[in-house]
Amino acid sequence: MAASMYIVVEGEDPGFDIFVNGRSLARHEDALERLALRLGVRPLIEFFSADENSMSLLIEEGAGNQELLRRLPPPQWYSPAEGLKTVQALVQTLEADPQQLGTEGEQVLSELLEYAHVLEKTMDRKMRWHLAVSWR
Repeated sequence: MAASMYIVVEGEDPGFDIFVNGRSLARHEDALERLALRLGVRPLIEFFSADENSMSLLIEEGAGNQELLRRLPPPQWYSPAEGLKTVQALVQTLEADPQQLGTEGEQVLSELLEYAHVLEKTMDRKMRWHLAVSWR
């Protein structure tokens, strides 16, 4: 089962493509968290919020308990500017040295650049967002 960290934008249809593969980001989440803390920005994982859709998928895939859906708190939404601050700091440091994350550094950088693009569009439309995780 491979994990993927993906962006969820508030509302039914944000009017633009929000898809980012996010598998490399999920594989390197621990290293990215340490890097963000070293850079003095909020780690990406702190933008995570479980929502009903992502939890339903987990339960369908056998990775959770149906009872969890009834006890889920409301999703947390974040300002795209907050997320961009983190993403841009990570991009800047990985552009200088992608190998600090090993052989997948370039792929992580590519996914971060896609995150930046989605968050910029989210900010332009004055919408909010959060991260979700999928295991497939």
